[in-house]
Amino acid sequence: MMEGREDSDVIEQQVEDNTENSSRSLVSPAGGGRGPCSSSQRLLNYSDALISIIATVMILPVAHTKMEDDELRQSFQLLLTTKIAVYLMTFLIVTVAWAAHIRLFQVIVYVDDCLALLNLACMMIITFLPYTFSLMASFPDNGLGLLLFCGSVMIIGLIQSGIVLYAFSRPVLLSDQIQMSENRSSYKHHILKVIMRVPIMCFFASVISFVFFQLSYALLAVVVFLPYISQGVKWCRSKAIGHVDESPDAMLFSSFLPSEALSKERVEAFSDGVYAIVATLLILDICEDNVPDPTAVKKTFGGSLVAALQVYGPQYLAYFGSFATVGLLWFVHHSLFLHVTRTTRLMGLLNTFSLAFVGGLPLAYQLTQEFPRNSRNELEAVQISCVIVFFAGIFQLSIFVVALFSQQETLHPHVRHGGREHVFMLAKLALYPCVALTTFVLTCFLTKFSASIFHLMEVTVPLAFLVLRLSVRLGLAALRHVFCPEALGRQSVLEDVVEDNVPFNT
Repeated sequence: MMEGREDSDVIEQQVEDNTENSSRSLVSPAGGGRGPCSSSQRLLNYSDALISIIATVMILPVAHTKMEDDELRQSFQLLLTTKIAVYLMTFLIVTVAWAAHIRLFQVIVYVDDCLALLNLACMMIITFLPYTFSLMASFPDNGLGLLLFCGSVMIIGLIQSGIVLYAFSRPVLLSDQIQMSENRSSYKHHILKVIMRVPIMCFFASVISFVFFQLSYALLAVVVFLPYISQGVKWCRSKAIGHVDESPDAMLFSSFLPSEALSKERVEAFSDGVYAIVATLLILDICEDNVPDPTAVKKTFGGSLVAALQVYGPQYLAYFGSFATVGLLWFVHHSLFLHVTRTTRLMGLLNTFSLAFVGGLPLAYQLTQEFPRNSRNELEAVQISCVIVFFAGIFQLSIFVVALFSQQETLHPHVRHGGREHVFMLAKLALYPCVALTTFVLTCFLTKFSASIFHLMEVTVPLAFLVLRLSVRLGLAALRHVFCPEALGRQSVLEDVVEDNVPFNT
């Protein structure tokens, strides 16, 4: 009886604690009757998912481009080149908006109903951006699409400024560091100044579009590299006039500087969203284009659905190969960031470029299954697909190379230069660029077998990943045995010491 009473007391205490914690999450963190509010984490997750979808679906106008000319080369030069360039620019601008949104909610750590509604209004305008991109890509000589895009970005900046003003009018929504800061007003002005940089650039781009709208595209491209341009100006100024003393709150300001790197977790979450959406877009194309018409099945194939589906065999092969490519690129990305302890801003920029080319994989899928076999169009489509896969992989490899320059701060000891996983990680990251480049070269000589070579590459790469670790292990063991057999014992002891003393991904 006593044990049952003690158990019931423990359960009642746990229920009271859970109720208290739940009610605590629904009230203002500072109390004082400020109204209900909650953590901004769920709002941030929702916004991350939405922005990653918007950034990825902008490839659809490019992937669904209809080739009107007889030669793919002419269509690619006249139409696809423009669309791909505009896609890359708008993808990068959307990621800049996502990074600004992340930094904004590093400052605002609690949200109430009004703030959540303001964020929804901001997300609504962001979801309109793919339509403006479609206009820009379909009518590159007409400035209306550019005006709508710039107008949408300016409205987003105004809404974000409203979020900042509202949050600073209710300090309980802000982080503890800002609440305790004596220069809260200076911090507010600093954030507003940073937020309004991109809308002001878009305003000038929209004005210039009435005179020479090609220059407006160049001005929008500057938006992507504005943090790096700002850092370069500061460096030149420091070399010219010497070091300038910063204000006491300079360290606080660093949480909302475009030049500061985002956290590794946010970069991983956004990247996972892009990879997942790209993989989903592939099956959407299959569901839309490769379901036979019931009337045609009855008339042409005598009611045999199996015979009708056999016609779509190349499309199914292209789909499975493209899905495997997306999945394995994600696997390489996951393996890399599993060993990354901190990201730098250059690593974040390279990751954005890699994601932009990963977003182009639906275009590669469309091209590789659209044209007749053994035609010149098919050859050029395969080569374009190889280029997309190559750049998606080479930027991933560049992330690792950049991380090696500051490996003490950015990488786990296992993958640093000389670590036991270093060679394996390097080989894993270099696999796709090397295979894509080799496939491109082979298609230049074996033009009649270009599609077969490309599909063979897609099928064999997964098997290569399975045997890669074994090959690297055997190769390193053979080299150690030949050149330094006396170091084998010391190496095994050293690895055991590292495993015991260094926590993984610390």
